Amino acid sequence: MWRVEASGVGAPEPAAEDDWRPPADWYRQVPAVAQVLDEGWDLSAVTVLVGENGAGKSTLVEGVAGAFGMGPEGGSTGSRHSTRPTESALADELKLLRGAGAPRRGFFLRAETMHGFYTYLEEHPGGYDPDFHEMSHGESFLALIGSRMMQPGFYVLDEPESALSFTGSLALLQHLHELASGGSQVLLSTHSPLLAALPGAQVWEVGEWGMRRCAWEDLELVQSWRGFLDSPQRYLRHVLT
Repeated sequence: MWRVEASGVGAPEPAAEDDWRPPADWYRQVPAVAQVLDEGWDLSAVTVLVGENGAGKSTLVEGVAGAFGMGPEGGSTGSRHSTRPTESALADELKLLRGAGAPRRGFFLRAETMHGFYTYLEEHPGGYDPDFHEMSHGESFLALIGSRMMQPGFYVLDEPESALSFTGSLALLQHLHELASGGSQVLLSTHSPLLAALPGAQVWEVGEWGMRRCAWEDLELVQSWRGFLDSPQRYLRHVLT
């Protein structure tokens, strides 16, 4: 298995005082990121991150994918695909330590940049890809996963449920479970209680406290969805009035 640690490179140089942009090392102020840089992070066969928007889930998985050598906008190890870089410099501050049996190949699925990645594949055809742009959003995600995530590897996914229906999410869960059972390692950030229920997953809840291990049934995500599905009107009454 892979372990994530601080590389010792250090944060980027601070911006000038009159620079209106966020500081280059803004991610260090995110509690979950600071915790990983300080304590390290042992990844299990299946590691799942859940939490509110802005809690640091995507920043962490993008950083790990970049430190592994995967394309920051999606792609396999060594991918050169890049359009408009938006990722943080966290990848430079992380290093991955390889444990016994840790897979060497990898692929990163970053939901928000997948359509740009499809264009990149069209412009650099490999001879076996379907026309992803001609498919529905969810169909293209599942087709890409089926073509790129087959052999044992380290697979990083950032909120893949954004394109998937309930049945599509079940299909993804089944595929990821089969990969993990076959010697792959999976790191996943998600807002889906379905994907968070991956068998054998080590689930981390991310928030203002940093990162903490949590049982699936105790996740705020699960409790909120369960409460809404049990009584939608109780929630809607507060939202719509």
